[in-house]
Amino acid sequence: MSKILVLYYSSYGHLAKMADAVAEGARSTGAVVDVRRVPETAPFEVAQAAGFVADHSHPVLEDVNELANYDGILVGSPTRFGRMSSQMASFWDRAGGVWYQGLLNGKVGGAFTSTATQHGGQETTLFSIITNLLHFGLTVVGLDYGFQGQGGVNEVKGGSPYGATTIADGDGSRQPSEVELEGARYQGRKVAELANKIAVPNRETETA
Repeated sequence: MSKILVLYYSSYGHLAKMADAVAEGARSTGAVVDVRRVPETAPFEVAQAAGFVADHSHPVLEDVNELANYDGILVGSPTRFGRMSSQMASFWDRAGGVWYQGLLNGKVGGAFTSTATQHGGQETTLFSIITNLLHFGLTVVGLDYGFQGQGGVNEVKGGSPYGATTIADGDGSRQPSEVELEGARYQGRKVAELANKIAVPNRETETA
C-alpha cells in the first residue's frame, strides 16, 4: 500500500479538520497516512492580533526532504487573496533540492483549501497549489464529479473539480459541513488509490 502525506496550514482550524477528513479517506484504502502542518512564519504578535488559533492537532514537518518518503501528497492551505498562504509557499520554496533531484517525480498529489466566501478565491488558490505540485513532478488528482455532493444549490457548500474546499465565513464562524468533509474524504481516497497503482510500483522498482 501507499504512504500518503496530508500537509496543511491552518490559521483558524478549518484546514485542520479538512486534513483529518482527507486522511480518513486515504486510510480507507489501506494506505499509511501522516498528517503534518507546515511551520508558522507569522510573528507571534501578528498571529495573536489576528486571533490565530494555536494548532496542536498534528506535528510540524520541518524538513522538506521528508517529502520524498511519500507516494502521495495532499496539500491544504487557506486562501490569501486568491493564492496559497505565505506559510505554505515558504515551505515549498525551501524544497529546491527536492525538485532538483526529482524526488517527487511520478508521485500523486492533490490540493484542498478554505475561503471566507464562495467567491473568495477557492479555485485560484487550488491552482496555486496545483502549479507547485506539477512543477515538482506530481500527477494531480482533483475532486471529480464522482463526488456528486459538490453539485446542487440546496445549501451553501464548498467543492470544486480542482479539489475539496470549505467556506469559513468572514469571521471564521462556519465550520466544515458534512458535505465538505465527505468531499475531502473522497479526494483523499482517490489520491491513495492512484498512488497504490502507480507510485508504489515505481518506488518498488527503484529500490529493487
